Amino acid sequence: MASGLVMGGGLEPEAMAPAPEGTGWTAEEEPAGLEKGLLPDEDCCSDCSSYDKAGTGLQSFVPEGKTLFPEIFQTSQLLFYERFRAYQDYILADCKASEVREFTAEFLEKVLEPSGWRAVWHTNVFEVLVEVTDVDFSGLKAVVRLTEPYLCESRLSSFTRECMSELLELKEHRLPLQELWVVFDDSGVFDQTALAVEHVRFFYQNIWRSWDEEEEDEYDYFVRCVEPRLRLHYDILEDRVPSGLIVDYRNLLSECEESYRRFLNLRSSLSNCNSDSEQENISMVEGLKLYSEIEQLKQKLKLIENPLLRYVFGYQKNSNIQAKGARGSGQKVTHVVSSAMMPGLLRSLVKDRLCQEPCEEETEIQFHSDPLSAINACYEGDSVIVCPGHYVVHGSFSIADSIELEGYGLPDDIVIEKRGKGDTFVDCTGADIKISSIKFVQHGAVEGILSIHRGKTTLENCVLQCETTGVTVRTSAELLMKNSDLYGAKGAGIEIYPGSKCTLSDNGIHHCKEGILIKDFLDEHYDIPKITMMNNVIHNNEGYGVVLVKPTIFSDLQENVQDETEENKALKIQTSGEVDAAEKVDLEELIQCATGKMELYASSDPLEPVEGNCEIVNELVAASTKKGQIKKKRLSELGIMQADVTLMSQEMFVSIVGNQFKWNGKGSFGTFLF
Repeated sequence: MASGLVMGGGLEPEAMAPAPEGTGWTAEEEPAGLEKGLLPDEDCCSDCSSYDKAGTGLQSFVPEGKTLFPEIFQTSQLLFYERFRAYQDYILADCKASEVREFTAEFLEKVLEPSGWRAVWHTNVFEVLVEVTDVDFSGLKAVVRLTEPYLCESRLSSFTRECMSELLELKEHRLPLQELWVVFDDSGVFDQTALAVEHVRFFYQNIWRSWDEEEEDEYDYFVRCVEPRLRLHYDILEDRVPSGLIVDYRNLLSECEESYRRFLNLRSSLSNCNSDSEQENISMVEGLKLYSEIEQLKQKLKLIENPLLRYVFGYQKNSNIQAKGARGSGQKVTHVVSSAMMPGLLRSLVKDRLCQEPCEEETEIQFHSDPLSAINACYEGDSVIVCPGHYVVHGSFSIADSIELEGYGLPDDIVIEKRGKGDTFVDCTGADIKISSIKFVQHGAVEGILSIHRGKTTLENCVLQCETTGVTVRTSAELLMKNSDLYGAKGAGIEIYPGSKCTLSDNGIHHCKEGILIKDFLDEHYDIPKITMMNNVIHNNEGYGVVLVKPTIFSDLQENVQDETEENKALKIQTSGEVDAAEKVDLEELIQCATGKMELYASSDPLEPVEGNCEIVNELVAASTKKGQIKKKRLSELGIMQADVTLMSQEMFVSIVGNQFKWNGKGSFGTFLF
């Protein structure tokens, strides 16, 4: 049902799914519109129960199985905005985490029929038909009794009516509302009851965490927790989140829930212990460690749950692509891709590509009808020549060896289009990969059109039509991109990670959410990226041409720095329009004074539009120098008063020359503080 993909509260997947496959209680997760809203229209009376109930607006389904249960209300296919509106406007509003149960009970009192409706009590072990005789609103439970005739289906053993009666007696006939599935009624009387139960079920299975109530109520719970978790749930349903990140999120949830359970047990044991024993002291230390561990896990979860931070920091995927290496014979193969090989095309290929040198007459040639099979057949040193045509692929290109992928003709004539769902389009991990003269069209991917995990990838004379993010340069990877055109990314056109090397020359980057995004590199564990940008045209992007991500603490440090040494003063680079353009960009001496090993190359041509270029240079230099100051301060606190220059000076080669920034929505350069 609706709980299928995001685990909440650390429950196991089986416990979360109200519709296990064994009983056939499954429904498509794709949202479907409902003829009637979740709740009355806003112009109705504030009493949610006073509205026209003539006929149901909900659909139904029949649970599969040996037992002929009655039809059930189909409420699992609600859209994001429907759940969003219900929680924000009617159920939770601006309540605190400690008030969630109280607000939920008040909501149920208005919309839930107190008795007279039937439901299927669904657990992981059995389903049984019950009748609701009363509702305990404050406890979020229903008082039930078995129906006549007795209907029950079990997966482990047979539950007789007597056994079920005894079980209900033990539970005082009170069952959690989220375990009840309301029996369908076409009169419309129980529509709001079915929807209200669905909201309670969905909330406690996908939104609520067992530790939420103990967190400080700094601001309303809906904004802080409900909205980001709800968005993540639907992003996962709609394949907007990498599969690896989903696995990480679920593992973090389980780990955090387990740690929190141990913490509660430990706290309970300490509260029952009155003696100041050694064992108690040990337990307190263990409790502090658990608390610290839980806080770290919670921060990681929040990072994934927040859609903006999830986009800014990205997902550090560990690529498991294995390189084949060279063939045992040492021979290299040329792979030719063509949907249909004509004599004229073959003659041109032989003349222009296959037999340019006399020694190439002995080169082995293999023919393929699609580029994916050609890439998969490659070994170290092979080359792939793609003939003109429109090639549609449904898989991902995983390039782990050093190969050349070349289009035979103009990029617009050699189109490789990805269709179907998947995390990536092109994954590169080879030491030296060259791609040229090809147009890549992305559809349905979750990650960027090209991800470089390690090694060097050269992209020349290519066209990249993106759908999510564009090119991602991961830590320790290198990108050389020349004479290419990138557009259409819903994220950043190019994402540059710490410790990477990125050279961009004579490219067009346009019509993306952001042009280029430089990830935060101020953390002590990160290396500064090496960036070269020359003669690029970055235009018509929704946000900034270039964005630098950095922590808020960085800005605070900038404002509160007291040690105005000559090194720090050298960083105060003036960018006033009254200063001569040549003086603006001739900063090499100042930067070398500040960081020892940083190099800056900028154009001294007064005719160059240096505003955007210098702004980027100054901000990157200031950020990298601040990183050195932070590290120096940390070493000083550790007692290392005279730190070696090589420890503090992070190399950063920056060349920002001749780039044009035009018609970007927020300007040429900006920063994102987190």
